[in-house]
Amino acid sequence: MVNMKNILNFFCVFISIFVFSQTKSLKKLPVKNGTKTTVKKEFADTKPNPDLVIVHQDLPLLIPKKENGKFGYVNQNGKFIIKPEYHIAVFFYEDCNLLNSPNQKVQKFGTDEYATVEKDMISYRVDKKGKRVYQFKDADLGKCKFGDYKQQLYQAYVLNGFYGVIEKAKFVNAADYRDYKIYPQYQYLYIMEGDDIENPMIVASHNDRFGVIDVNNKVIIPFEYSNIKRNFSWKLGRMFEVTKDGTNYYYIDVRNKTY
Repeated sequence: MVNMKNILNFFCVFISIFVFSQTKSLKKLPVKNGTKTTVKKEFADTKPNPDLVIVHQDLPLLIPKKENGKFGYVNQNGKFIIKPEYHIAVFFYEDCNLLNSPNQKVQKFGTDEYATVEKDMISYRVDKKGKRVYQFKDADLGKCKFGDYKQQLYQAYVLNGFYGVIEKAKFVNAADYRDYKIYPQYQYLYIMEGDDIENPMIVASHNDRFGVIDVNNKVIIPFEYSNIKRNFSWKLGRMFEVTKDGTNYYYIDVRNKTY
């Protein structure tokens, strides 16, 4: 009987210790509070930037713009988001040299979340808040891996000093006007590099002014510019870099809206 009492006393003590230890463990809950704080912070960090407005889905969120001789970036409403302080600023786009960098830590800076800028002869990658997140180093540059090149369907054709457009695979007889996509009638034509090879944008010159047409000879940008650059602005940003005075260049979209 005594032994039974001793056993019962032992179990009572054991249960008390167990309950007490669990109570102490439950009081160590601040660790969970720390986890909640971390989650909230991460959520705040990923909150969308209200300045990166989307007016047109086909345009970049940030567009290079020159002011007082320096480049910065404006949003689709024309508001400066990244102040103009750079000698060079290009569209936010992939940099294949960084994407294929031997330094894995910098490969992320090659994505289209960043843009290349230059200031004081030093090149950087900046994020969409304008923060310089990476400074270019020769040792970090890898080799670009070029995919299959898209052969252009159309090309410019000159007849009697005037430019037209032909579809190379179907063109047979230069004397037959039906063989031309656009019969030669322009002072100059240049087919812009782009991803849509069936409907490229074409820089054209008429009456000593530049505009943009499509392969159906529809005027996209009116002939009111002294020059339109033949660069990668259409491919990278679906925009055209134009000037009316031959000196001050700026970007316009297919709606002829200025940025």
